[in-house]
Order: sequence, then C-alpha cells, then structure tokens
Amino acid sequence: MYRFYAPDLDPSRSVVTLSPDEAKHLTRVLRLVPGAIVAVFDGRGKEFSARVESVEHDRVKLEILEPRQPAHESPLAITLAQAVLKSDKMDDVVRDAVMLGVAAIQPVLSSRAETSLAALQHARRVERWQRIAVASAKQCGRAVVPKVRDPVALDTLLACPSDMTAEVKLALVEPSQYYDQRALDTFREGPRPITVLVVVGPEGGWKPGEVERLSAAGFRLVTLGSRTLRAEAVPSVILALLQFMWGDL
Repeated sequence: MYRFYAPDLDPSRSVVTLSPDEAKHLTRVLRLVPGAIVAVFDGRGKEFSARVESVEHDRVKLEILEPRQPAHESPLAITLAQAVLKSDKMDDVVRDAVMLGVAAIQPVLSSRAETSLAALQHARRVERWQRIAVASAKQCGRAVVPKVRDPVALDTLLACPSDMTAEVKLALVEPSQYYDQRALDTFREGPRPITVLVVVGPEGGWKPGEVERLSAAGFRLVTLGSRTLRAEAVPSVILALLQFMWGDL
C-alpha cells in the first residue's frame, strides 16, 4: 500500500489534505485516482488507511478510514551526531539512519569539515535532509519521522544539556588511534539503556584536540575493528550494532 506523509493529520477529522509535494507524487508519479486506498501517517507515530476522496491539480484530499499498525519503533532512542560529510554522502547517512531506527540526527561541523554553517543554510541542506528522512520513513514503514536538527559546532553539541544526559555516549574514532576495540562488549554487562548519543566523525577523522574534548565530556571512544571504514559507512554499522544489542534488530 502506498504511504503518504501528512503532518497535519488529525484523527478527530474525517479528511486530511496532502502537501503539494505529496499530492504531486500521488497524482503525477503514481497516477492514483479518487477511490484508491492508501496509507497516511503523521510522522509522530500514527498511521491510518485512507481513501483518495478528491484530486484537483496539486490538491489532494484523503478520507481517513481505520488505524493501521506501522513498523515497530525501537525502544532505544539513538541520537546520531554526524560530522557533515562532503557532496551527497550526508544524504545516504540520513536515509540509512532513518531506516535503522534512529530517533534524531544532529549534523555537526568539525574542524575538518569542508563547509560552513552559512553555506549549509544557503544551500538549504537541512530542508533537503529532512525531505530525505520523510522519504526513508515512507519506504521503511515507520510512522515516525526523525528530526534533522540544524548543524552545530562540536563544542556546542558538547555543551547541550539534553544531549549530554544520554545514558550512553559513544564517539567513533579511527583504528589508528589506540583505544579498546572491544569497548562495546563491556556495555552488555550493564543495564539496558534507553538513550544513546553516538558521535561519528568526518572524512579524515577527528583532530587530536577534538578527541580529547570528546573524552573529557564523558564519551567512550570506540572503533569498529582494525579496518578503516569509509566515513559514510560508519553510521550504519554502529547503528546496526546498537539496535542488535539493545534495540529491535
């Protein structure tokens, strides 16, 4: 069943109007007509089956029917703080992180970032990443769309009270930096956490001063084995591991 995102969905009302982008997808790409049965979700966990009631150019109304059961949400709330990567690699990170059940995505500007906050704002990159998050949620069956936050500097992240209270804080570092490669194993012996903050670095890795600040802020410095992974692959690997240990994989 085709799924559509409607953040204004109100179960107390019988009809919801799709956004122009969602309406275009329904009419121009999928070529659905009145009477077609689809699914609609609000991005906050609610999903319903619906019937296409009317189609007028780029304005589509759906009649809300009965509730549907979306994909199960992980009991583990992971915030992925990802250093901004070059080109369209961040697009892939956002897409895969949503599919792997992340709760929020925090872009981070590191010392080795080849961009600036002004450049990201000018290119409206956060808006693009949020659209990718919506598309990924639609594809994987989630009814929750994770928030892609505005980019911040690493030091700003480390000073954020809400993030720094996470029960587990991990920072991924390169294998060339000697740290306990089996550090994740030690967490198995403790209680199952509910909140995790994972920080993943940029191409070329963190600078030594950044690693020191992460450690001083209470992050456990871990690697993913002896092989050096591409920067855009690391988030998927660590998220899959965390969901396997404490989440729903």
